[in-house]
Amino acid sequence: MRRLAARLLLLLAVLLASTAPAHALPAAASAAPDFKVIAFYNGTWDAAHIDFVKEANDWFPRTAAQNNFTYTATTDWNLLANGGVNDYQVVLFLDDAPQTAAQRAGFERYMRAGGGWLGFHVSAFTTDAGSWPWYYNGFLGSGNFRTNTWGPTTAVLRTEDRTHPSTTGLPATFTSAVSEWYGWSNDLRTNPDIKVLASVDPSSFPLGTDPNQSWYSGYYPILWTNTKYRMLYANFGHNAMDYASNTRLSSTFGSATQNRFLIDGLKWLGGAGSGPAPSDPISETQWYSLTNSANGTCVDARAAATANGTAVQQYTCNGTTAQQFQFRPTDSGHSRIAVRGNPQQVVDVTGVSTADNAPLQLWSYGGGTNQQWLPVRESSGRYHFTARHSGKCLSTTGATGDGVQLVQRPCDNSAAQSFQLTAGP
Repeated sequence: MRRLAARLLLLLAVLLASTAPAHALPAAASAAPDFKVIAFYNGTWDAAHIDFVKEANDWFPRTAAQNNFTYTATTDWNLLANGGVNDYQVVLFLDDAPQTAAQRAGFERYMRAGGGWLGFHVSAFTTDAGSWPWYYNGFLGSGNFRTNTWGPTTAVLRTEDRTHPSTTGLPATFTSAVSEWYGWSNDLRTNPDIKVLASVDPSSFPLGTDPNQSWYSGYYPILWTNTKYRMLYANFGHNAMDYASNTRLSSTFGSATQNRFLIDGLKWLGGAGSGPAPSDPISETQWYSLTNSANGTCVDARAAATANGTAVQQYTCNGTTAQQFQFRPTDSGHSRIAVRGNPQQVVDVTGVSTADNAPLQLWSYGGGTNQQWLPVRESSGRYHFTARHSGKCLSTTGATGDGVQLVQRPCDNSAAQSFQLTAGP
């Protein structure tokens, strides 16, 4: 009887399972990752490099989760020698390079077999390129370390090739995150296998804070690829540090534009797409006039003044410096809008107000969220600008004529909040 009862219970369970509602079934497995990344690091020398590794091992996993790839970090460089990287589509070198013959041979095999690689800063450092000529002279093309800047600073970078999948989302020029910058013994421009993607723009000079370790002129590549391989090198990865207290003073991932290169570059290396469609983002070094779509007037600093409290108004477009503005990035895509007459003075919502129709003025930049704006590109190519502190848009009032002060208003997609950017001289 016990056996019969057990069989009846089993039969009942099967019947119930076959008629269970769909929502009671196990959830479908999450989508498989587009690609897998493994990052190698040493993490034992120079506080700035160690800090970069810590930051990278926080930023990359979060970025991986948002972009459907996996990220694994390891100090076991022998995985290069024993085939432990074969299941990964992309290898990263964060702060070092392979040291043993077996590790080096394994990495070369991986790359020749079509693997992807992204290296940072110290991964190209050497004073003995002849010890591994395939890597330093051939693969990277840079040769020996020759010079560096000090202390760590941002640099204005010029995008030399906006057709590569890693750089189609970059503007013509942009401001990097803070780093120490390396120069090399080889001129990469003479190497037919190397394509320089971005280099130091001359507007950066002098680059560095120590007069004896600054660059005053010259050509310095920062991002490049070797067209024989699926690889990218980024000449950044050195945070500014207070060495006495071992305190981080900057972030390698503090530039949204630079991060765009990393994300799009990883997707290309991992075979997950060719990057975003080419566009024409706002340059961080260009001066622009802003013409309102509703009335054709330009954003203007009243009477060409630059003092705190100067009204930001609409005025007939005239090409003067009072109507020329630059978008200097802060973080998370936001920018301060600096006036050319005195770039320390920026467009500011008066009194940090969040109210509708709060007037706009110039005020010395102090990092306030009422001084930061998010440029949002419209399908027409025009932009509207959202105040960080209030979420409201930079707007005309609907009045016509010169001298009417601009305000913030709830974003409504109207022409009063839409501006055409025109690059000036």
